[in-house]
Amino acid sequence: MIHMIAAVDQAGGIGRNNHLLCHLSADLKHFKKLTMGHAIIMGRKTFESLPGILPGRRHIILTHQEGYCEGREGISVYHSIDSLYSCLDEDQEYFVIGGASLYTAFIDKADTLYLTEIAATFPADTFFPMVDKTQWYAMSCEAHEADEKNPHDFTFYHYVRKVSEACDSEISENLKDI
Repeated sequence: MIHMIAAVDQAGGIGRNNHLLCHLSADLKHFKKLTMGHAIIMGRKTFESLPGILPGRRHIILTHQEGYCEGREGISVYHSIDSLYSCLDEDQEYFVIGGASLYTAFIDKADTLYLTEIAATFPADTFFPMVDKTQWYAMSCEAHEADEKNPHDFTFYHYVRKVSEACDSEISENLKDI
């Protein structure tokens, strides 16, 4: 199963100069909770923006640079989307964590989206791909107000791709109880 996870501002911005747009402590904790124990897929620049290897997660990096991180434990490197995608095990869960080109490459392959929607707009140079929300169900939504550790209002959304009309009807029935 392929999940995509990102924090986006109201204009779809996700970053600027290879940094997050803002610091939301709750979002970082949410990210850790969801990705712990799973493989995370990212581009080279996203990997380089991390403070180091994130514990408890296998790192899969896509880069055109030959020999990049060769032999580093806990890291797998691929040089094309096709080679990366062909090596994914359908019984495993993967989280695409950025950057923009990977989000764009995987948006049609993703089963779920975990989006933290920030109630603000920032100067950004990197954007999440447009999401056709008619193709997704919002399975959960959890709003949070700004506080001392989170300077902006934000909402955690969990979207699941619509699959078929029969399945859509079953999901719609189940959503009535939520």
